Amino acid sequence: MRQDHLRLGAFFYATGHHVAGWRHPSSEADGGLVLERYVGWARRAEAAKFDLIFLEDGSGIRDLDLRSSERTARSTHFEPVTLLSALAAVTSRIGLVATTSTSFNEPFNVARRFASLDHLSGGRAGWNLVTSATDAEAANFGGDRIAGHGDRYERAQEFVDVVLGLWNTWDDDAVIIDRASGQFSKPDGFRPLDHSGKYFDVRGPLNISRTPQGQPVLVQAGSSGPGKDLAARTAEIVFTANQTLEEAVAFYGDLKARMASFGRSPDDLKVMPGLFPVVGRSEAEARAKFEALQDLIDPVVGLALLGRMIGGHDLSGHDPDGPVPELPETDGIKSRQQLMVDLARREGLTLRQLYLRIAGARGHSQIVGTVAQIVDEMEERFQAGGADGFNIMPPTLPGGLDDFIELVLPELRRRGLFRTEYEGRTLRENIGSRPPAAPRPAGATR
Repeated sequence: MRQDHLRLGAFFYATGHHVAGWRHPSSEADGGLVLERYVGWARRAEAAKFDLIFLEDGSGIRDLDLRSSERTARSTHFEPVTLLSALAAVTSRIGLVATTSTSFNEPFNVARRFASLDHLSGGRAGWNLVTSATDAEAANFGGDRIAGHGDRYERAQEFVDVVLGLWNTWDDDAVIIDRASGQFSKPDGFRPLDHSGKYFDVRGPLNISRTPQGQPVLVQAGSSGPGKDLAARTAEIVFTANQTLEEAVAFYGDLKARMASFGRSPDDLKVMPGLFPVVGRSEAEARAKFEALQDLIDPVVGLALLGRMIGGHDLSGHDPDGPVPELPETDGIKSRQQLMVDLARREGLTLRQLYLRIAGARGHSQIVGTVAQIVDEMEERFQAGGADGFNIMPPTLPGGLDDFIELVLPELRRRGLFRTEYEGRTLRENIGSRPPAAPRPAGATR
């Protein structure tokens, strides 16, 4: 059954999602390493009834040239699960989603980390599963180059199976804590996993019991073929990037159609593409806000950002006012490279025009306009079957978040598109999904 309202995530990207956001007066430029900033943003989002807070992460600094202050400013921030554990203590209803890569972690540690966050938050944890995509990250773990795209996703498939299995090594009623009898848990309430595979050998069980949600919510961000298969099998939320309504509807239909082969209902996965909104009380005001941010972009930074987004290529030797060159297919984020190339070819953009175009949204949907224009587009995608909600990417923090809450949310509510109160206490209750079936540990009888 089609859900009755949008789901909304608040994407906290340190100083805001625009590449020059830290320079703008509506941002808190020290936000990446000041807990009180995040506490303020989280409380704003929870009071506004957002479904979740979303934090990105990587296994290192992706841009190796650190001479630019803009790149340095965006490279110093908290490890996300650590940060969300602190935010769990100062919030009570909003979901807490952190990104953790399967490429440079071990399943047992990830399973334990997110199970702990789910317990600490009373059932509000979510894991955004990604594969790392840059050689710069590989260099922090003894490698010269990132593994191939297919190999990364093969490892990710086994990784998530191990994590799901570990979360299910404990029964819901395993812990009884009976002082009188001296029995803390049921003798058969938990068991080893005994996983042996191509990439991992994990005995188990997990050394933390079943969590308030049963298992944390799984989020997935890949949009390639292997990424969509992984999401259709395991994810409850998908964070994706679509430029046009047609692309959004096609992606949504393809992804939901894949779920049947894994015995899942389409309603158990929420597609929440990124949305970068710059809102004004008039179109002229919105445009002026956006241009003020665009004017702060260092051209060197803009070109470097585009190089990373288009497949990790060095574009410094190309004419910024020339066309996007023919580039070899990346072994990094394939779907994002294709999105960049398609956008440039479709609109005839030069390198400079393309980096200016993506400096805020990084390939996600970008709307600069009035409240009505922003809500019209959100409603159109929702009603057309192109989205179940959106991950809101404020241009600056807290200014962009405050603008969205103050101006856009009232209109969404007036149209009946967004909640006025939370439906439940856990993240899964609020987004209205069911977890995927998890592999049972070896020897499990129930």
